[in-house]
Amino acid sequence: MEAIKDQVIAITGASSGIGMATAQVLAGMGARLVIGARRMDRLDELAGSLRQHGAQVLTVALDVRQRASVQNFVDLAVSTYGRIDVLINNAGVMPLSKLSVGKVDEWEDTIDINVKGVLYGIAAALPRMKAQGMGHLISVASIGAHHAFPGAAVYCGSKFAVWAICEALRQEELDGDIRVTTISPGTIRSELADSITDADAAAAMRDFRAVTIEPEAIAQAIAYAIAQPREVSVSEVVVRPTRSPA
Repeated sequence: MEAIKDQVIAITGASSGIGMATAQVLAGMGARLVIGARRMDRLDELAGSLRQHGAQVLTVALDVRQRASVQNFVDLAVSTYGRIDVLINNAGVMPLSKLSVGKVDEWEDTIDINVKGVLYGIAAALPRMKAQGMGHLISVASIGAHHAFPGAAVYCGSKFAVWAICEALRQEELDGDIRVTTISPGTIRSELADSITDADAAAAMRDFRAVTIEPEAIAQAIAYAIAQPREVSVSEVVVRPTRSPA
């Protein structure tokens, strides 16, 4: 907890699920938070509850599909707190379907949010972190970054890309004090599957998600990675239900 206290931590996609749980856990450890999402009503409700317990929280309307929006998100963190210690690229979508269904608009949205959103976060935060001499970039991938599943080709491809981007970035920054972490959750209780519009994929996902764990488990893994000494970098954490076959 002491290692996280007063760190400036920005979280994308913080209005629900893993992002919300992470904000709650880190606020409880004394972090100064900047939380962003498209659903400002949910975001403001979360911030209000955290502030009641003494947390410092800034809310920002954020659409990670827009580079300028992500840049503004990071800039507000810096202008408010004077620095940014950790950026958590958490925003993501999972509108599954077989490629033969041809939901091209959903494919594009998946790439724009899951891949470009991470790249925009890195583009906005990395120069500032290098200038201040330290920083930590954390991106939420998935078990889909390690295994491809039928009906999840584009989603898994987007998460494979997140893994590859983060691993390359880690190697690029070996001569500095920039830490890079990829968090790969298994099935988590969240709203992520609500974006599935294909009936067959939705039915398959209900079976796949028969066993889930709470998003707080991922939040605790993120907190563990942040809390390590500066010379220790937790490169990747995979967190899944004990009884999950995937």
